[in-house]
Amino acid sequence: MISTRIFLIGFMGSGKSSVGKELAKLLQYQFIDLDEEIEKREKKSISAIFSESGEHHFRKTEQFVLKDIIHNNHVVIATGGGCALHENNFQIMEKEGTTVYLEAHAGTLFHRLAPVKKNRPLIASKGDIELMEYISDTLQERSPYYHQAKIKTDAGGSISDVARTIEIQLHNNS
Repeated sequence: MISTRIFLIGFMGSGKSSVGKELAKLLQYQFIDLDEEIEKREKKSISAIFSESGEHHFRKTEQFVLKDIIHNNHVVIATGGGCALHENNFQIMEKEGTTVYLEAHAGTLFHRLAPVKKNRPLIASKGDIELMEYISDTLQERSPYYHQAKIKTDAGGSISDVARTIEIQLHNNS
């Protein structure tokens, strides 16, 4: 039986929100974007939270919201890129559902993020070279955490192909 809670983890730009929406449709589950939930509750954008209150406040809020929404069943949850690394969030997700790592190469991430970086507080002020270095370095640091996920899938394909691949993997692992 497929887990009633699917947690998508991975680097920003790996497609967690887009794939999550498609996967939720395939599974007939509800979709929750953790960042959107944080924005609703804080009544401000992620960028505003970072600039006004700092990353520490954001991470505390992120964990609070994660613990709150974890009680939902039949849900696909797209987490933020750093969520799995902070506090004991990964352990919470592993205990409460199935973690799925959307793995994307640094070059793929760069091409996805460069055009929209102004909307991403951690990379908004970076030039192209700085952005590529940040992606490469941060991806290397985070990979050991991401690779602990129960399911790992290549996020380089189309949204529908990645979602279908995850659905198959979920059935195979149940």
